[in-house]
Amino acid sequence: MRRVDGPDPVSIRIHEKLVGLTPNAPECCIFRVHTLLRNVNQKAYDPQLLSIGPYHRGKDGLRLMEDHKLRYLQLLLQRRNETSVETYIKAMRELEGRARRCYAEPISLTTDEFVEMMLLDGCFIIELFRKFEMLDLIDERDPILQFGWMFYSLKRDLLLFENQIPFFVLTKLFKMTKVPNQEGNLIDLAVLFFQVSLLPFGHHISASSHESFIDIEHLLALLYKSFTPPSVGIEDNTEEKLNSIPSATELQEAGVKLKKLQSGSFFDLKFNNGVLEIPFLNIDDGSESIFRNLIAYEQYGRNNDVKYVTDYVSFMDDLTNSPKDVELIRRQGIIENWLSDDEAVSTMFNKLGENVMVSNDYYAQIFRDVKKHCRERKNVWIANLRHKYFNSPWALISFLAIGFVMKSCRKQSTKN
Repeated sequence: MRRVDGPDPVSIRIHEKLVGLTPNAPECCIFRVHTLLRNVNQKAYDPQLLSIGPYHRGKDGLRLMEDHKLRYLQLLLQRRNETSVETYIKAMRELEGRARRCYAEPISLTTDEFVEMMLLDGCFIIELFRKFEMLDLIDERDPILQFGWMFYSLKRDLLLFENQIPFFVLTKLFKMTKVPNQEGNLIDLAVLFFQVSLLPFGHHISASSHESFIDIEHLLALLYKSFTPPSVGIEDNTEEKLNSIPSATELQEAGVKLKKLQSGSFFDLKFNNGVLEIPFLNIDDGSESIFRNLIAYEQYGRNNDVKYVTDYVSFMDDLTNSPKDVELIRRQGIIENWLSDDEAVSTMFNKLGENVMVSNDYYAQIFRDVKKHCRERKNVWIANLRHKYFNSPWALISFLAIGFVMKSCRKQSTKN
């Protein structure tokens, strides 16, 4: 046994670590996605063209856009008849400490590097929003707006959980560069920018009067709050809690009819008289990335009492167990599939829920009602009857003929 004279060196070392430990900042809202979630599909969280914030800054393949950030800043200054960025740099220096605390991990950038990043990233985003809204700002030689694939990739990159800067930085720069009587507010510009040709549920985005727009953390949070319902409390129900629902084909066999919901929130499900109404969903190559990053935001969010996207994806995971399920839903007009085949949609939803905490609180009552309906033997019997005898004209004729013969036999036996 080692004899220690004086304070134990291990005790000293731990004490020094405790003294140097920084507390978790309440402003912290931008995280790196944890390994278990990231490993399911790493590409879904990595930018393709554009780095915003410090986590992906300087990576290979993303440096081309750094020149475009400088060009956008130059055009902004020219439009405002300014020759110096001194005023903007001063404003960013005042926000540096607060902005750093928004990131969950220590940032190795120096003060000057961090301030420069905020200015270039922030002005680029704001100018991109303005160009999309105000046609007179568009430069015909701008490749970002010329090439559809590039514009789409930038939209996608701006909604990555790890690829964010604090929204208050954008707000400050927007106010400093705003042209009076020529544009709306930043929230409206951002929502309009993202809802066109990107989101699988774009037509459900609400106006900026939504009360949850207070204290927006970043652009991904803004998008999330623009299409989710106002925060509601979930009733503490003592009834059986269900975490799953039968697949589409199983529901059909139990007499449940699937139908496209004609109006309402993207997260609305309605079940009445054996009919389950589901909102329309457009699935393309970018849908998985959008869903994964929205789920990541919910998983890390402190104030996300109801995990709308996570619960919805869990529901779709149950509903689309196989390509046959997807085909059934697609034929009902609930899904428009732009992927290679129905199996690709089924695989996407089946993997989206891996390593994700799911509650299904939002759909608990719907699940209970559906399960109750499926338990009733009469509904199963009617469903089997329809499946066997009413799927074709010849089956229906045979069924009616059998019924006619049986009725005639009963009449004859009565006479005898």
